[in-house]
This record gives sequence, structure tokens and C-alpha cells, in this order.
Amino acid sequence: MVPQPHRNNEFLVSRRALLSNCFNGMGVLGLAAVWGNPATNVRAAALDSSSSNSPLAFKRPHFAAKAKHIIHLWMNGAPSQVDTFDPKPALAQFAGQRPAGTVNLTTENKTGGLMPSPFKFKRCGESGLPVSELFPHVARFADDLCVIRSMHTNNPVHESSNWMMFTGSVQPVRPSYGSWLLYGLGTENENLPGFVVLGEGQPVNGPSNWSSRFLPGIYQGCQVTLPTTYQPNEVMPYLQNSLLSPASQRRELEFIQHLNQMHMKERGAENAMNARIQSLELAYRMQTRASEAFDTSQETAATLEMYGLTGPDANLVAESIAGKFDRKIYGRNCLLARRLVERGVRVVQIYCGKSQPWDHHGKNTDGHRSLSRVIDQPIAALLGDLKQRGLLEDTIVLWGGEFGRTPTSQGDNGRDHNHHGFTVWMAGGGVKGGLAYGATDEFGFSAIENRMHVHDLHATMLHLMGLDHEKLTYRYSGRDYRLTDVHGHVVHDIIA
Repeated sequence: MVPQPHRNNEFLVSRRALLSNCFNGMGVLGLAAVWGNPATNVRAAALDSSSSNSPLAFKRPHFAAKAKHIIHLWMNGAPSQVDTFDPKPALAQFAGQRPAGTVNLTTENKTGGLMPSPFKFKRCGESGLPVSELFPHVARFADDLCVIRSMHTNNPVHESSNWMMFTGSVQPVRPSYGSWLLYGLGTENENLPGFVVLGEGQPVNGPSNWSSRFLPGIYQGCQVTLPTTYQPNEVMPYLQNSLLSPASQRRELEFIQHLNQMHMKERGAENAMNARIQSLELAYRMQTRASEAFDTSQETAATLEMYGLTGPDANLVAESIAGKFDRKIYGRNCLLARRLVERGVRVVQIYCGKSQPWDHHGKNTDGHRSLSRVIDQPIAALLGDLKQRGLLEDTIVLWGGEFGRTPTSQGDNGRDHNHHGFTVWMAGGGVKGGLAYGATDEFGFSAIENRMHVHDLHATMLHLMGLDHEKLTYRYSGRDYRLTDVHGHVVHDIIA
């Protein structure tokens, strides 16, 4: 790197070149944020957010919150409500028929007659909540589940409905709800991302599902895709500088901070550059904490077996339309979700395999049975683990997909997309357990009782987290934006 002569015999060195060539890469840049506070060090468990100027610093909610964290179990591709948590006996009575005036709602593709669910439902727990035989492990926690059977959304297209569920918009131009929560509340541990996305490969829409969009970039989700051979100590092997003492590195970092301040004084704040610097600082801090947070080898043998990572079904693999779906990966991600919220992470999303494995336009029976075998035990383990540790009471667990499926048949034992009525469930975080809220018609096609739009779900989630969805706004392009746009109301009936 050769400095270039400038006016008044000064030399200018680009900040990018300086960062790239002088200070051992991006890792040491983050030391500035850590060393900047004498009360902390790179091994600190969490920063004292009350005195931090970080955009991730903890912020007080609008009112007393019932929940602090969200774990979103995302069933990408959309499972069938009538095969999982919304039993419809009338389907057997009218199998193969299309009774006039009952199922004439539009769908994306042509479907046949009514198709009964091949799965039996059982009333579970003291509440008697009906749960499909597909989820025998989750059924043990029926009294903790709030099953919302009256969900509906705007259209039956995967991409748009994904964006609606994550951002409140049918177009990819809004921040994810996880980004809104970080913006509104900050995080409890600035050494870890406040919003983590766990999965296996890319789902539909990919990063636009967890993008911060026009919110500052520091609030976007951090996607973590770990191989089955993951070794925590190999994440970043070049953290130690063998050529410079800590004191020398400190002087270099003070110099680079001085350059940053000079740059901002002359040219003003540059949001993109500041977001990049903040991301690099977070990336470094992550190395001091993430390896421990993601190291499941610290767990007991009993815990690993509970999540299905060991034992007779540990090697279960589902053959879905999106490829293979591995029990060990999903079970580990559920365990990691508990470890992350335990360490203060605000939002964790877990994707169910690659692409959209629940999109069963054909072979719905085989597909649902195969996928549920992979996820049932780990989800139940997550609920039980959170409950046993006292974390479920302030953690919202949300299960569901972007819409539902038709009660009518399509192709070879398949079901088409259905946005008129579908099911999600919530547990913990201040919601009522053992409750079936709302209802679809007698065939499970359309929500007819206590209809709940995705905007209402978002408003209720924010309320549980202590935020007024009408007051959580961000000014952009000449107007104030919010997660629920100009819609949504809090559904108090499901709040304990």
C-alpha cells in the first residue's frame, strides 16, 4: 500500500486500504468497541447496556412486557391445518364432494373434491385440546399451546405470504419483525446478534425475510448455517496477533477511531459505512461469545437425547420435495435457540429445511408424516427445556407457515395453497395455554370466527413484548412506517 500525495503535501490513505492492510483484517476492528469500555473485556458475558451508546443497547418498552424473546418455528412451504391442529370430521362425511356454497373460494390451482385427513386427532392435556397423531411429543404440552385456527392473509403465493408473515407487507420492501424488535428494544447481550436465523440452506425469499431494509443495517437478522461437523474453535482461527502486543494494538485502534471521527466531521454520517463498521465490530465480539453459545457439546447426555441428537431416531431423515431434511440439524437448531435466548438474544427464527418442504401439492400424507417425525421431538424438547428453566414464561414460541392448505384434493393426494383460513400456534410469553382460538368453517377452508390477520398477529406479538404497534415507527421517505402499516389490532383474548 503506497500513500498518495495530496494537497499541502499531505498523504491520503483510503480507510478501506488502511483497514484491509494494516490491522490484521476485520477481526481486530471489533476490539475498539470492546477496549473502548475499561469495564469490559473480550470475554465478558454481556455489555452493560444501560451505559452503552451502541444501537443494540437495551431500550425500555412502552409498557410492562410479558415476553422478552421470540423463537419462531417456521414451517416453510405451509403445512395443512386440517391434518395438524384443526380437525374437521365433516370432511369424511362429504369426501370427494364439493357442496354448493361451501368451498367455492378461489385457490391458486384447480382442486378436486373434499379430502378427509388420514390422521387421527386426540384430545390432549387437561384442556382437551385436539392434536393430530403427527405430533405425539408436542401433544404433551397441549395445555401450554394457544392454537389460533382463524388466521388469514392476503394471497396464496409463497413469496408474498412469506414477506407478509415476516415484514407485514406483500412486497420485499419492509423490515422484518425481528429488525423492528431490535430497533424498539435493543438486545440483552451486545456480544451476540440480537436477531439470529437458523436453518439448512436457503428458504424461499432468503435474506429478504430477515432484512432490516430501511432500518439501520445493524438490526438485520444474522443467518447462521452450521455444518454437521461444526467445531466452535474453528470459526475464526486468526484472532491472535503474534506480532503485536495488546498495548500496540490498542494504540492502532485508537488511531483508527480518530480517523473515523475525522471522516464523520468532514463528510457527515454515512449510514451504509457506519452499519458496516458496526457489523464488523459485532462480528468480532461474536467470536468471543458465539463459539461458547453454539457449542452444544457442553450439554448433558440427557439433554442431547431429549432433543433427538442421540438415541434410536437421531439419524432420521425426511425425504421432502425440497430434498432431505436432517433430524440432527433441526434438533441442534432447537437446542441452539434455547441457548441463544438464555444468553439474551431477542429473536431466533428456525427454518424447516431448504426451500419449502411443506408445499405438498402431491403426496400430502407421506410428506406430512415424514416431516413431522423429524420436528416433533425437538420442538417438544424445546418447550420442555424452556419450561424447566423458567424461560418459557418470557419467551414466545410461534409455530406455523405462510398460509394453510385446501381441504380439497389436488393431484396425487395433495392439497393446494389456502390463504383464506389456516392455523398457527403460540406458547409461553404471556399467551393463554390450552386454548383453541377462532375457527374455520366446517371443512377448514375459510376463517369465520374471530378472524385474525397477520397484522393482528404482529400487533399482538409486539404488545406481548411491551411495544405499542402504533407507536413503534421509523421515519423514511417522508413518512412514518410501522410493522403493521395502517392495520392490525391486539387480540387480548389470547393474552393471559
